[in-house]
Amino acid sequence: MKTFRIYLIILFLTVTVYTIITVTNHGWNLIPIFFNDIAIFNWSGQFNFDLSLFLTLSALWLAWRNHFTVKGLLLGLLGAIGGMFFLSAYLFIMSFKVNNDIRILLMGEKRGN
Repeated sequence: MKTFRIYLIILFLTVTVYTIITVTNHGWNLIPIFFNDIAIFNWSGQFNFDLSLFLTLSALWLAWRNHFTVKGLLLGLLGAIGGMFFLSAYLFIMSFKVNNDIRILLMGEKRGN
């Protein structure tokens, strides 16, 4: 679990630094660029479409892990919007709450036991 936590920290820090540099150089105007690339059907669009599907799968997993409660749906929404920035922080925090049990980390308390 220690190696996994280190990996999550690296993910969180690298995506944070990359985002800061990108926002500094290009501003917050992500949404029109993101969807325009998808509409053009180029490689950037393919990547953005694939990322969108990954984010929806991540959101669905977060909601499922929390039994589709209000909390779970909110976590799913945060996962869909926050991407790796949110998911790496969520998994890092949860890794301490599950007593090093990867089954509980991935499936939640009720399903993991």
